Amino acid sequence: MNMGVGKGQQTEQASLSEAFLSGDADRCVEIARRLAVVSGVGAHPLETLLPIAEVHDRRAELLDLSDRLAGAAPQDCRLLELGATLLMQLGDLDKAEGRLRDALERRPGHLPALSVLSCTLTQAGRFDEARNVLEQMLALDPRDPSTLSNIAYIVAAGGDLHGAINLYRQAIQLKPDHPQMRLNYSIALLKAGYFQQGWSEHEWRFRLPGHTSLPMAQLLPNITDTLDLRGKHVLVTQEEGYGDTFMYLRFLPLLAQKGAIIRVWGADIMADLCARVQGVASVQCGGTTPHYDYHCPFISLPRAFVASPQPFGADPPYIAADPAKSAYFAGKLLDDRNLRVGLVWSGAPRRDQTEPFMLDQRRSMKLETLRPLFDLTKTSFYSLQKGIAANQLAEAETPIIDLMPECRTMDDTAALIDNLDIVVSVDTSVVHLAGAMNKPVLLMDRVNPCWRWMTDRQDSPWYPSLRILRQTRAWDWGDVVSSVRNLLNIEAERKTS
Repeated sequence: MNMGVGKGQQTEQASLSEAFLSGDADRCVEIARRLAVVSGVGAHPLETLLPIAEVHDRRAELLDLSDRLAGAAPQDCRLLELGATLLMQLGDLDKAEGRLRDALERRPGHLPALSVLSCTLTQAGRFDEARNVLEQMLALDPRDPSTLSNIAYIVAAGGDLHGAINLYRQAIQLKPDHPQMRLNYSIALLKAGYFQQGWSEHEWRFRLPGHTSLPMAQLLPNITDTLDLRGKHVLVTQEEGYGDTFMYLRFLPLLAQKGAIIRVWGADIMADLCARVQGVASVQCGGTTPHYDYHCPFISLPRAFVASPQPFGADPPYIAADPAKSAYFAGKLLDDRNLRVGLVWSGAPRRDQTEPFMLDQRRSMKLETLRPLFDLTKTSFYSLQKGIAANQLAEAETPIIDLMPECRTMDDTAALIDNLDIVVSVDTSVVHLAGAMNKPVLLMDRVNPCWRWMTDRQDSPWYPSLRILRQTRAWDWGDVVSSVRNLLNIEAERKTS
């Protein structure tokens, strides 16, 4: 009897998923109402649709369904929590917080609601309040290492890296084999400048799905005087974003100096650039796994070189623009005697991946936010923006010159950058590309930045030509844009005087 009920529920749940994917909202509501437990015990059936909504970027549709059901069952806190989760992901943080506070008034101490509330407050940059919520969770469940690890993340976000590292170590003592926790610990170490230990810990990412399917036994070991790479084929693979690849290409000339035969296996949009890096024997895009003696994802290269005489790799510039392509853009810009400024105001939203999607909301801005720059004299602005955010150029009257339709690959973008005086960008791959070319860069950075940019400095050990201008308040770009304006004004006067 119970088995039959279980199978029936599974069938209904499958029907709910099918109805959601087909866009049949009325059927979704009908099925979810049948499946929902009025008492509010256990997960609400709509919660099973959350991963589907995330992957297909249909969060708004699921939010509408949640709201429809909540209207008929206002006592069901689960719908408040689901709606709050979706609102948080979509960036409506005030509404998300309001729903969570309401849910917690009805069910005080409910750990899932507290967890989403801490995430919402963290996304808003309200780190002290987020930590208070997590401390409440820890008091309710003192042996949960994940909560302790989340507190460590908040402490690091607030700038206390040594405090965060100590908390991560306490959490790891409780669960030493937790890959995500160890990976988060590694990021805190790197952010604090403890590179040797940080890169070693960073290898825990291989225990998570999606990083590499190649055998760990053939992972490139640390570079030492006794490691003989002469004539060895080393396959260097793209693992995450384009920025990571640009950042770590600096190690390939050093690897070639050891006698390695280097094949880069990555995205075709970067193939031409990678092929010109000193020491690269060949570049492969797609296809089957080639012969190799060792393999190494780009992100493991700094680990391999951490104890070598050059732990930060070759100095920029280690990426050069194609001479012919650069000459083409030089002809386009020939008559422009102003300070030539390249602009990027938004990253790739990656709406099908929740964590990158939420991060992009923090690092990106609207083009309109840069309007205070556009009355500068002796200054010309060139778009380096790709993706959906480039559509904002057609919606706003600005003096920005847009040559990006002619840039189909990163090699084309590098050629355009080669003809500019300075690049101004939020934290995107263009920062890494321009930095690797040793082009002056002003990085407009967010509160709680990526580990690469550390916390208490305006320069970078990775890119000597880069200057960091960081928010003083989360989500507020006013001070950053004002600083950019002042610096560009100085540079324009210097160039044209």
